[in-house]
Amino acid sequence: MPTRLRIALVLATALFVLSPILLIAWQSVQSDAFFKPNAQLSLSAFKFVLTDPDFYASLWNSAQVAVGMTLIAVPLGSVLAFLLTRTDVPGGRWIEPLVLVPMFISSLVLAFGYVVGAGPVGFLSLAAKSVLGSVQWTLYSKPSIIIIAGLTHVPHVYLYVSTALKGVGSDIEEAARVSGASPWRVALTVSLPMVLPTILFCALLLLFLGIELFGLPLVLGEPEGISVLATYLFKLTNLFGTPAYHLLAAVAMLIVAMTLPMVYLQRKMMKDGDRFVSVKGKAAARKLLSLGPMRWVAFGAIVAWLAVSVVLPVGAVILRSVLRTWGDGVPLAGNFTAQHFLAILEFPNLQRGIVNTALMATLGAALSVGVYTMVNLSVHRWKSRWAATIDYLVLLPRALPGLVAGLAMFWMFLFIPLISPLRSTLLSVWIAYTLVWLGYGIRLISGPLMQISRELEEAARVAGASPGRVSMHVTLPLVRAALVGAWALIFITYVKEYSTAVYLLAPGTEVLGSLMISLWDTGAIDTIAALSTINICMVGIGVLLLQRFEKASHAQA
Repeated sequence: MPTRLRIALVLATALFVLSPILLIAWQSVQSDAFFKPNAQLSLSAFKFVLTDPDFYASLWNSAQVAVGMTLIAVPLGSVLAFLLTRTDVPGGRWIEPLVLVPMFISSLVLAFGYVVGAGPVGFLSLAAKSVLGSVQWTLYSKPSIIIIAGLTHVPHVYLYVSTALKGVGSDIEEAARVSGASPWRVALTVSLPMVLPTILFCALLLLFLGIELFGLPLVLGEPEGISVLATYLFKLTNLFGTPAYHLLAAVAMLIVAMTLPMVYLQRKMMKDGDRFVSVKGKAAARKLLSLGPMRWVAFGAIVAWLAVSVVLPVGAVILRSVLRTWGDGVPLAGNFTAQHFLAILEFPNLQRGIVNTALMATLGAALSVGVYTMVNLSVHRWKSRWAATIDYLVLLPRALPGLVAGLAMFWMFLFIPLISPLRSTLLSVWIAYTLVWLGYGIRLISGPLMQISRELEEAARVAGASPGRVSMHVTLPLVRAALVGAWALIFITYVKEYSTAVYLLAPGTEVLGSLMISLWDTGAIDTIAALSTINICMVGIGVLLLQRFEKASHAQA
């Protein structure tokens, strides 16, 4: 790619990333909305927020949730990864795909699933009440939020730790077993310590995800007045009857100030993790550790986790979507109906939400992959400070929780007259999604690009091809399968995304996630259950596409 074009793309990316962040920073030091004539430079927004007891209560709740879910998810995810990759636990091959299901489903949908499954009149609650005489748990509480958040984030830890464990040779573990160590002692003193950097990275990632958690606290915490930072920010929108933009920006800057160091620390830890590649070099054919009779105990524990984290919320929300009504004393028999799905056809905004979500997941994801590919190609094999700058820039949006990024994009459309007509179009949502998932998309494509041998591109250059022609006819065709796989992953991501589009919700920009949040306040649980089921079906299509492309990719290899 010509150098001038590379520089132009780097500058365009910088403008795309920095504009909304700088606008938030500017709005946070204004006395009112930045576009109002009476707005002046002021720290009054920070003064209000930092003297508001609700802010500190939300901050304390966020810290408790983040730490609590980390303490649950990291040990469980690490042990789960050890069991499924290093031991002979039964059914490992078919359990492994199921373990990742909570990652693919929107946390908002999971929250609704827990409400209709384990809420005061949930299926499990009423079944327990019929046996025990009362419901022995309270769903709308802080401990419930922490436990559910921890259990549903186990797959994030499992994915990273299992990948690291698969790269470690089994010779050290076998030596420990020959010396008389039990499988559990091997796990605690040999296997897991060898991937300790990855586990620490996961702990940091979970703390970050806990700080930006929105869906679960909104559904399970707000009914009891339990706010976290994201829901506190959401409530500020109409605290005084009109949007308090300067207060929103102040809270957003405080959240970014907390999350940005975590993002850069994650990057540093991943770089430092390269030191442990020497262990990977000793890997040979892996021999699974025998758990003996305990393999069935481990199998039972994994099935129990799957039942609570996957079967309960997903099964409950699907079942609720096909029931005419539900409550204490209402039988299942003769209660099934499709009326909730048919009712969606009576509301144009709900129809648009489904169509828009499908468009975002298919066409929008394809366009985003195109953007991410162009950014990657602009720095591909380019030893320059410009390339290093891009590497850091793409991390910045990751420090923005989706709610904050959507708010920033909303202001961008208010502030810049040239793009303001796009405010009520689906393009505004696509731009916000592309920005929020910029770092994720870049990483999906940069790995396959680096796997291409340099000699192939150099041969084309020696034959007289221009840099642009090399990219079009050599580099891109070689990563075609990876690009399709990236599209499938972005497809799933866009289907389950919900917080980014909240502030962009308007006639014409509806997507399923933002619609479900707006419907939650109305108590339209039947419609929410139907929309959640449609959302799950869309994610299922994305997962099937991903598996199909992966099989095709392996067959070509």
